[in-house]
Amino acid sequence: MTGNLIIYLSLLVAMVLSVVHLPLTIPAELGYVRPDWVAIVMLYWIIALPERVGLVTAWITGLIMDVLMGSLIGQHALSYIIIVYITFNLYQRLRMFSVWQQAGAVFVILSINHVVWRWIESFSGLNDWSFWYLLPALTGAFLWPWVFLLLRSVRRRFLAT
Repeated sequence: MTGNLIIYLSLLVAMVLSVVHLPLTIPAELGYVRPDWVAIVMLYWIIALPERVGLVTAWITGLIMDVLMGSLIGQHALSYIIIVYITFNLYQRLRMFSVWQQAGAVFVILSINHVVWRWIESFSGLNDWSFWYLLPALTGAFLWPWVFLLLRSVRRRFLAT
């Protein structure tokens, strides 16, 4: 149970990072490049321990994120299920890649995540489409190597797998 606790704790930290406001000294425009921390952490755990993180975890985490972000109920849940399904089908291949090659795959997967978000918002009339919405996916891909190394050290220290 301790292993699952570490995974859920890391997802909780990612949720906090997603919700915390930027300081007033930072321009508001930088908020548009904020990565989806929850998706990045979830992608790591699927690649590292696919038997412990799956579609149910993605669905519940997505519903919690919908409530925290004030978005349409099911928006994050649907996008997380889609990216978890894609990653689960590719995790053995992704393990063979170097960290920077994984970052390229993470960019594509996070882009799918953001496209699904904007697609749902465009159906509800909340948003107009623009390619600028893919900036968080690019930021997430650049941060992937450091997130990967941090979570791998946590996994090796606490999970011994």
